[in-house]
Amino acid sequence: MVERGATCLDTQTTGMAWSVLAEVGRLLEMLASNGEPGCIDLRSLPLTVADREELESLLGHGEVRVELDLAGRSEVWETAYAGAWWIRHRGAGDRIAAELISVCPVPDLLSTHPADIQAAARRLRHDLQQSRPAAGNESNETKREIPHV
Repeated sequence: MVERGATCLDTQTTGMAWSVLAEVGRLLEMLASNGEPGCIDLRSLPLTVADREELESLLGHGEVRVELDLAGRSEVWETAYAGAWWIRHRGAGDRIAAELISVCPVPDLLSTHPADIQAAARRLRHDLQQSRPAAGNESNETKREIPHV
């Protein structure tokens, strides 16, 4: 059995990283001027492994990084350019299923759905009613933990 090593396309840059970087700049200008978000699907572009690495290096990492475990593992980080977010979704076998640059104030993926907020408010109200000690009876023996679901 012959093992396949990295191809020359995996190790060489093509200049695509700089083209994508310019597009990110254009999208950031649009977001800044009129609030219009944008997105670049990196999986749809002919990027080599080296191009992806170069693009990640050019965009850098900002202050925010989030890991989600939903239908597979997802990583979201703000680049060194505020408003430009790198989003990477992994599927079966931890392979990259989707990868994009989202240019927006906060990616939709990180926004809580209004129905989830309503459910959380109801649950917290219920938990407080069930766990609050009686008035004037706040000794350590009567304090209860609020269950976290």
